[in-house]
Amino acid sequence: MLDHIKNESVLFVDIETAPAAPSFDQLNDAFKDLWDKKSSYFRKENESAKDVYSRAGIYAEFGKIICISAGFIYMKGNEKCLRLKSFSGDDEKELLTGFADMINKFCDSRKEVMLCAHNGKEFDFPYIARRMLVLGVRIPQILDNAGKKPWEVSLLDTLELWKFGDYKHYTSLNLLANLFNIPTPKDDMDGSMVGEAYWQRKELERITKYCEKDVLAIAQLFLRYKGESIILDANIEQAGLS
Repeated sequence: MLDHIKNESVLFVDIETAPAAPSFDQLNDAFKDLWDKKSSYFRKENESAKDVYSRAGIYAEFGKIICISAGFIYMKGNEKCLRLKSFSGDDEKELLTGFADMINKFCDSRKEVMLCAHNGKEFDFPYIARRMLVLGVRIPQILDNAGKKPWEVSLLDTLELWKFGDYKHYTSLNLLANLFNIPTPKDDMDGSMVGEAYWQRKELERITKYCEKDVLAIAQLFLRYKGESIILDANIEQAGLS
């Protein structure tokens, strides 16, 4: 499986998102009404739009990206290594611009490049492209799929690969990591907690570490899919924040 893809040609990606405003009350009247209409499709009868505003970060129209982490595999002698880099902060346009610049440089330095995320085709990749479009950041060609034929799309999804054509179920990254015996640290955070951690407690560093751990897990899962050994902790390199 995936034998035709070189490890060094893949950039592994994960994002963390939050609602665009700290609270429903801080939205302008137009977006209060728009969120009311949007949330009516999933909220319970006894819930108001305000009650479910914590879920706004899931939607690119009502949320913002607060962290993008990326990593790539390289060889050091006979050892597989992973280099991680994160773009995080309050200025979404700035972090998206930095990420776009990194992708373009990564693509320019290699003949073949693929982006890989877990549930990336349904969430990460379109979310990034939509937010870039909204904020006026030029979308890197590898993320711009308009007019491309299916075989021209250079996006991998570890969830889609696991499904083998079965579209009935969602399988979490955490479940697959445990299934494939990939070491995963016990975290006190999950995706549903990111918005509160960002807006109420300003825990951006904690969120970034959580995001980087997901990138590592995606890379390890990709290697397991290929039947290869995973990356040792000692071979994980932090490139810092931008």
